[in-house]
Amino acid sequence: MNKKVAVVTGAGSGIGRAIAKELSDRDFHVIVTDLNEQAAKDVAETLDSARALRCDVTKPEESLAVAKSIINIEKRLDVWVSNAGVSKMARFLEIDEKMYDRTLDVNLKGVFFASQAGAKTMIELESKDARIINIASMAAKAGRVPFLSDYVASKFGVVGLTQAMAYELAQNEIRVNSVCPGFVSTPMQVRELAWEAELRGIKPEDVKKMWISDTPLGRLELPEDVAKVVGFLTSKDAEFITGEAIAVNGGAFMD
Repeated sequence: MNKKVAVVTGAGSGIGRAIAKELSDRDFHVIVTDLNEQAAKDVAETLDSARALRCDVTKPEESLAVAKSIINIEKRLDVWVSNAGVSKMARFLEIDEKMYDRTLDVNLKGVFFASQAGAKTMIELESKDARIINIASMAAKAGRVPFLSDYVASKFGVVGLTQAMAYELAQNEIRVNSVCPGFVSTPMQVRELAWEAELRGIKPEDVKKMWISDTPLGRLELPEDVAKVVGFLTSKDAEFITGEAIAVNGGAFMD
């Protein structure tokens, strides 16, 4: 495999799909993974060089199976993007253990073991200048987010995990960073608009206006806005960046 190889989890739609396209445009061979295998295949078919695999990131053995497939077929791995995530809005006092476990299983445990599988593969294949990118959230930088306390906990965890990984994996020449999007226009956002509107007793259109008002650049974020930052982190220009949580949110939260 002459092309650089990149894995993107949760790439069947939304931010993951945009990241897969961005990396393909940057001449990567992309392994498109998703819980929905058909969605992964649909995305892979739109890219110049790609293949699709099913991966449930809550099951470490499935991430390891993706890694094993790469070792056997592509025989190289340069970039691993742990993007798969979920959300469900509810008031803090109403979040039960089942909801909490689902959120943490996908958003934190999933990132932990998926990225671990990627790192093990990079080390086994003696990858040089490899990159791992964990998709976090604006909610990983500020807990002042309504109706997403379990999500906030999971994404704060991703930022801490990213720092720990970056510190330990530096000796293996693996750079590890996270990206923190804001109000991104995706299918997940459509659901969140409806949930927040119901919880506030207003219309989804009014919630959207609130989100835009909270964003100094005056529009909702696009998946491509996130993907471009991921692309930058895979580039030579980012070779001395590791352990960072890079905000890309139009100014909705500044740190």
